[in-house]
Amino acid sequence: MLDQIRSLPHQAGIYQYLDEKGRILYIGKAKNLSKRVKSYFNLTPTLSPKMTLSLRIQKMLSETVGLHYIIVENEHDALILENSLIKQLKPKYNILLRDDKTYPYLYVDMEEPYPRFELTRKIIKGKGVRYFGPFSVGARDILDSLYELLKLVQKKSCLKGKKGCLFYQMEQCLAPCEFPIPRETYLPMVMQGIEWIQNKRRLIKQLETKMEFYSESLRFEEALVLRDRIERISKSELTSQIDMASNENYDVFAIAMNETRACILRLFIRGGKVASSTHDFLPLSLSFSLDEAYERTLIGFYGNEKPPIIAPILTAHPFESREWVHEHLTALFGKKASIETPQRGGKKELIDLALTNAHELLRTQQPSNESLLYTLQELFKLEILPRRIEIFDNSHFGGTATVGAMVVYDNGHFDKKGYRTFHLHVRDEYGQMSEMLRRRIEGFADNPPPDLWVLDGGETLRALAVDLLKSHGIHLDVIAISKEKIDAKAHRAKGSARDILHTDEETLRLESTDKRLQFVQMLRDEAHRSAITFHKKSKLKLDQHSKLLSTHGISQAKIHKLLEYYGTFEAIAKSDFETLRELIGAKDAKNIQNCYQEEISK
Repeated sequence: MLDQIRSLPHQAGIYQYLDEKGRILYIGKAKNLSKRVKSYFNLTPTLSPKMTLSLRIQKMLSETVGLHYIIVENEHDALILENSLIKQLKPKYNILLRDDKTYPYLYVDMEEPYPRFELTRKIIKGKGVRYFGPFSVGARDILDSLYELLKLVQKKSCLKGKKGCLFYQMEQCLAPCEFPIPRETYLPMVMQGIEWIQNKRRLIKQLETKMEFYSESLRFEEALVLRDRIERISKSELTSQIDMASNENYDVFAIAMNETRACILRLFIRGGKVASSTHDFLPLSLSFSLDEAYERTLIGFYGNEKPPIIAPILTAHPFESREWVHEHLTALFGKKASIETPQRGGKKELIDLALTNAHELLRTQQPSNESLLYTLQELFKLEILPRRIEIFDNSHFGGTATVGAMVVYDNGHFDKKGYRTFHLHVRDEYGQMSEMLRRRIEGFADNPPPDLWVLDGGETLRALAVDLLKSHGIHLDVIAISKEKIDAKAHRAKGSARDILHTDEETLRLESTDKRLQFVQMLRDEAHRSAITFHKKSKLKLDQHSKLLSTHGISQAKIHKLLEYYGTFEAIAKSDFETLRELIGAKDAKNIQNCYQEEISK
């Protein structure tokens, strides 16, 4: 390794530190690989970490036995590659941030004859376009409220008609499609909508008035809808007494910490007022770095697409890679980015506001199952606390409608938005799990890996998952749960089954009353439920297609032959005549094409 460090090129790139098992410990970037990596080590008389480094870095280097590097064109490419690889490979000493989604904006095009509000995550072309946001929550609720309270054109397609539609009859639209409504009459409603977006307390007051009307009219279901909507809109608002005395826009990022976790708070100031905020929690560990947390937060938030509103960026703390991030955002924005850490004045007040709220959020109670997760970490000898877990199961019936399901458990609850289902093409259970896990690994670039994988199966499937992850350079803890067998049959008695847990180091047989076993069983059962539900839907669809083809004279044997070749009925429907003819003959090929053509024409 010493010779490798001495011969490193003086070029931009990324470097990876490896442990004795070949697992990636850390991924970093450098304008000059040789200078950067050498800055970590004393090269004489023997290779050793510099004592001036932080304890975190010294601990990492003490585990390092190997080095890989990749040369790139410039620093910008190094930053992008580093961020991508960290998300996919999840090194032990890098920070993994999950909240890199784009937030929606509301916009209105004032150049249109009858402007209307819409949602967007991208820039809309037009000189008269005005944006509002971004919104962490409640964007759709605000939009729905505007159309419920104001008689705006409800749908873009409405203006194409020539007669007032149902919205006009319900007194929710002035129907400019049919009646000559002067623009001067229409625009005040648009301006009222803009005022409510910018001052959500006034919008909420209007909704509360309407909710009371519904309640007094005994329209309780409609009142409940408005109650829930008001609650979601309120969550997007962080109250502040700060008066910027200007119409400035700022994106504020602050990170606060206590003994166990950090809170990342994003605060969006629009027109001198707090527009919305969002936050995430990160566990504190040896791998935590405040510098890296700011870098990953900014790169993750802005992504690779120019935002509709470009605002100066304020950070509560200076961070090491500020210059890198500044260059990246300047290229992304198409103009010089602004990143500063203010020390006084109104901007400093915004930083203080963000930090105060971040510290307040840290006081909120952590998930009630935190102690259980620590016992799982100890029992299974996991490297990190399994706050986010992905659980896999598959289902089929006689080899047909073969599907897989992945469910997600995150910080004390099942994350339904993170669930995934898979149509699988392999017949055997080993191949099905392999196909599903491969497809999940391919998605790590967009959806980073969790803290733990749980598989419904035995040690063979667990070993399969570990091998697949290793082949992609990813280290991720994996356990499996298989059913206890009595007289060679799986014991499924709910509440009393002593299912077997397979870990990296041992096989565990816990008592059925053990909370740790019951927790993993709960995870497995949810994955099983999801797989069965998706299988039933797929089987019903298969049966419908199969019946359709059978009525056109296609035998079950030929249907199975086609499915083995194409995989899905949708692919069969889109197939060309020549391929079908080679598989099942000209007559049946023609029948199939006629069959699906009739369906389309219905």
